[in-house]
Amino acid sequence: MPCYRCGARQIDPARGASPWKRGVRHETQVLVCPDCQQSHTGDLDSCRACGSTALICRLGEVECRGCGAVRPAQAPDQLVTSGAPPGLSAEVEAALSRVLGRAAAPRPGD
Repeated sequence: MPCYRCGARQIDPARGASPWKRGVRHETQVLVCPDCQQSHTGDLDSCRACGSTALICRLGEVECRGCGAVRPAQAPDQLVTSGAPPGLSAEVEAALSRVLGRAAAPRPGD
């Protein structure tokens, strides 16, 4: 999963914990790269109880890692989102083809 802000791809750290952080934006779990953590965390969702942006989204609920508050996630039809990053479906298709050893399916118009 790339950084939600700049699109950088996460790589495995040499040792220790990853410097990447998780967050929630529009009720969706996102990753934030180290560079974007310093300047672009204002558009992440925040906890309604304590204001922290240390949230995780799972199985229909959002939990605050700061205070432990849990709330139901909003239904997708109640949200206004920008959708998946451009080109993501093509990247996923190519990765699956590499892993599964399949030939890429022709695209419409090719």
